[in-house]
Amino acid sequence: MTTTTLAVLVPLLPFLGAATGLLLGRTAPGYVRPLAILPTLAAAVIAVVVAARQGGGPAIDASTRLTPTGSVPIDLALHLDGFAVLVAVLVGLVATCVQIYSTAYLRHDPRYPSYAALVSLFTSAMLLVVYSGDLMVLLVGWEVMGICSYFLVGHYWETPEARAASLKAFLVTKLGDVPFLIGLFALAADTGTFRITGILGAVAHGGLDHPTLIALLLLAGVAGKSAQFPLHTWLPDAMAGPTPVSALIHAATMVAAGIYFVARLLPVFAESGAALVVLAVMAAVTMIGSGLAALAQDDIKRVLAYSTIGQLGYMSGALAVGDRGAAVFHLLSHGAFKAVLFLAAGVVIHAAGTNSLTAMSRMGGLAKRIPDAYWTMTVALLALAAIPPFAGFFSKEAILVAAEHTALGERHVAPVAAGWTVLVAGLLAAVLTAAYATRLWLLAFRGRGAEAPDHGRQPVAMTAVLWVLAIPTFGFGLTVGVITDWFDGHSLTPSVTTAVLSTGVGLVGGLVTYGAWRHTTALAARPPAGAVVAHPDAEPALIEAEAMTHHTAGYGDTPGTPDPADPGRLLLGRLHRHAATGFHLDALYATLFVRPVQAAASLVSFLDREVVDTYVRGAGTGTRWLGAAVRRAQTGNVQTYLSALLAGSLVLAIAAVVFANINAGS
Repeated sequence: MTTTTLAVLVPLLPFLGAATGLLLGRTAPGYVRPLAILPTLAAAVIAVVVAARQGGGPAIDASTRLTPTGSVPIDLALHLDGFAVLVAVLVGLVATCVQIYSTAYLRHDPRYPSYAALVSLFTSAMLLVVYSGDLMVLLVGWEVMGICSYFLVGHYWETPEARAASLKAFLVTKLGDVPFLIGLFALAADTGTFRITGILGAVAHGGLDHPTLIALLLLAGVAGKSAQFPLHTWLPDAMAGPTPVSALIHAATMVAAGIYFVARLLPVFAESGAALVVLAVMAAVTMIGSGLAALAQDDIKRVLAYSTIGQLGYMSGALAVGDRGAAVFHLLSHGAFKAVLFLAAGVVIHAAGTNSLTAMSRMGGLAKRIPDAYWTMTVALLALAAIPPFAGFFSKEAILVAAEHTALGERHVAPVAAGWTVLVAGLLAAVLTAAYATRLWLLAFRGRGAEAPDHGRQPVAMTAVLWVLAIPTFGFGLTVGVITDWFDGHSLTPSVTTAVLSTGVGLVGGLVTYGAWRHTTALAARPPAGAVVAHPDAEPALIEAEAMTHHTAGYGDTPGTPDPADPGRLLLGRLHRHAATGFHLDALYATLFVRPVQAAASLVSFLDREVVDTYVRGAGTGTRWLGAAVRRAQTGNVQTYLSALLAGSLVLAIAAVVFANINAGS
């Protein structure tokens, strides 16, 4: 089989698995799990074969005309370069682990067949985005992911949190997709093609007439899809979905799509220095703001959600300084350790019976109950904090090195201002990342109090995948010297200066947090922790759903509940209340956009009801009155009809005589 044929099978197999799973979900439920796992696993294996055959060499392109449009043609095209084949391997690996994990996590869920099919469709859509060589075909996968995320985030639709989160995710991402679509059409109008190779060729020959406008329009869609400021607010709320869905969205699919898109078309963005500065500022605000917010969250999954936003900010920063190799390198390493973190968090929630770090800090022995999750999550948190030799260290260093070279004028792809912005924000974010990673680990696994409830041994399907993903979390960074062929031959080796500096500030952040935790540990028993919702015999998905429902009732609202045992409160001080609510951006958007739209909708409803409907009802009332008047004349008496006829004839005769006399006199 040719490499092109194999590449076609990679997105096709999960799609066929999704379609077949939906068809057989009710009639043959025994086939649902194999249909969820085997096509995705086969796609992952084939993706590895495609990556090996591509070998980091010249890009492989293949296309066929999809449909004539009369203007800019649309092609069903593949573009397989080093970035595409490696990202496809990540997507296949994480999606396979998520499907295996879900067989235990949602083993008794009545909606599992539709869930598994949507995960497969989600995977297929992302793989289509990764391999596509035509922007219109890429857009199909882009939008299918948005639809799938709506249904998957709202899987627990019985809870108001899930319903609100799914709708918010859909609307916010669509808000970015509108200018994104306009930007795609403007790009095609300038270059005359939707083919990525054609666009890059046109850019290389100066064929882009409106680079800043196009880049900013496209960045709006990227900000929505990849949860960058100011369109990032949907991602923390999306934690209302099942934990495996969170792992898939954060590690390998939806939020990675925007970063991957910019990496694919980086020469387009590099044509506009202003757009790169905007991207750098957006990345800096995202990195620092999300780090502060993560340090104030009580829900373990929301900590990880803000962590994802911050790490995506690092990737955006790498793109802002013109280094797509560093951006994709961090995308790959982040995908591995973030999948571990979310899937391990699902095990932690199942064992603790709660998603509250406040409650976990009052439990003893949780680490002993779940050793697999404890050790793999520890490794993943070290990678997140960029501690060597874990993968996150090497990929984050590649970004800081690129920012340093741009700031010092050694690279000329992006403005110097973008380099300094990314470098300074990246170092500050390194401190915050280490701080909230340390806080999460201490509160979750070093709690003091009553023994954690014993739920028995966690299912092998949930723990085995943690170790599979822990391998690239630990070892992927060590391949930095041998994978350069897949990254345009660009060196990703850390420099001594940035390595020492970023590791040093990261250690400071972790040690300061540890010191704050030691100081607050003595206060841990003072405030009541509330009742933990724990059912030893329940499946993990049910425990998670109940934990979300009872979180506020049991532990209160995070900003309003004083908990002196939380080191995050000590470190943030008065800023904690604002950071816990995401700096009130939701309230700001509600004031600026939601309420005016609701007021306008109420006005339109009033006008429709009281004005338009009044005219409609008036027309109907007039007709009804006329009908009633005419109906009174219909008595059914022949003598009455003849009398009326004679009277009318007499009136007409008199009128004719009168008019004749008037005319004769004049």
